[in-house]
Amino acid sequence: MLKWLKHAFSVEASSSPRPSPSQEKAIDAVCREIVRRRMTLPAQMFFESSVPLHFLAGQMLRFLEPVLAVALDPAGIRDFASFLEQRGALEYIGKRMEDLQADGETKA
Repeated sequence: MLKWLKHAFSVEASSSPRPSPSQEKAIDAVCREIVRRRMTLPAQMFFESSVPLHFLAGQMLRFLEPVLAVALDPAGIRDFASFLEQRGALEYIGKRMEDLQADGETKA
């Protein structure tokens, strides 16, 4: 009788999403800029505190796309927003920033 309620509040397992090549290009551009400005730790703290809001952040980027398109690539904004809406996206971005920072430290 209550079989319909069994999975009413289930959440799919968190898995690391794989970005498409265009999404990966947009993510790398954002991550490289954060690492270049030496803002990796504050960005990671912000991402960790806003994990429950990742979908809303993607929707906000879509809403602000006409304004942001003045200074940024509109396709890149759409790609970044669509990736940000996926579960596990912020963990992927955080890991990518760590990799870029470690790569930059080994080169220096």
